[in-house]
Amino acid sequence: MEKINVRKVAVIGCGFVGSSSAFALMESGLFSEMVLIDSEREKAEGEALDIGHGLPFAKPMKIYAGDYDDITDASIVVVTAGAGQKPGETRLNLVKKNVEIFKSIIPEISGRNFDGILLIVSNPVDILTYTAVKLSGLPENKVFGSGTVLDSARLKHRLGEHLGVDSRSVHAFILGEHGDSEIAAWSSANVSGVPLNSFCEMRGHFNHQGEMNRIAEDVKNSAYEIINKKKATYYGIAMTVRRICEAIILDQKSILPVSSVQHGKFCIDDVSLSMPSIVGKNGIEGSVPIELSDEETEKLRDSAEALRKVIDTLSFDKQSK
Repeated sequence: MEKINVRKVAVIGCGFVGSSSAFALMESGLFSEMVLIDSEREKAEGEALDIGHGLPFAKPMKIYAGDYDDITDASIVVVTAGAGQKPGETRLNLVKKNVEIFKSIIPEISGRNFDGILLIVSNPVDILTYTAVKLSGLPENKVFGSGTVLDSARLKHRLGEHLGVDSRSVHAFILGEHGDSEIAAWSSANVSGVPLNSFCEMRGHFNHQGEMNRIAEDVKNSAYEIINKKKATYYGIAMTVRRICEAIILDQKSILPVSSVQHGKFCIDDVSLSMPSIVGKNGIEGSVPIELSDEETEKLRDSAEALRKVIDTLSFDKQSK
């Protein structure tokens, strides 16, 4: 097995999300080598050229279009390939199309004895993370999805605006599905250690339930709003990919709500969804216990059940060549 090059990343899929992620990763300085792979080779070549032309303004890096043989020594493979979400379409509507695409991609990765970390970004990310685990044969801690990391950032952003504080001082998670059944974990939310409701009252906000409902709906519908206005979302998720890769490459042990296969916590089993996890050089290095209210726990189980029903309609046989 080829030795892993910790400073090499591969991006599979060079659409809006893949190319934006590649750009964000180039800007990050985390990697010295990046290979772009796309079903349309010329698209990957064009993106590699375009991003590469800016390297005199950044850190030295080798960026090129390649194929699956180029991923064997990559430390992280970021999968963004798949059909995009259209206006009015839910992430779960994409399931059948993108599971079929993954049946051609994931066996190509596992067939190269890839031993790095597989980061799934394509939507619906929870279903496709589960699919990647089943098709890849890689350890579960090394196959996970971007999950609700972006949703949680959207929540922090909205709360920061609402309260007039730096969003980085807001600590709050969106959990469950990256999609319509996601839940805001209000009971654990705080601003620099001050319980959220107490901080809200300090800032003159007293209609807690109404505001929480409004903000949670805004966050849940963010992607739909962006897609309706500009046809696709890509900058936010690109920065999310960069953040997750940073946690891995720098072994930061960051606590991020990534999507992974669950095994019994909150009575949820054999379904991939987002819960707070410790992310470092070995991928998911542990789970973080989070206290949820009875109502939040019930909603989390409902989210898992919605995903379970979709999984039960799928077959995970690999495509024959």
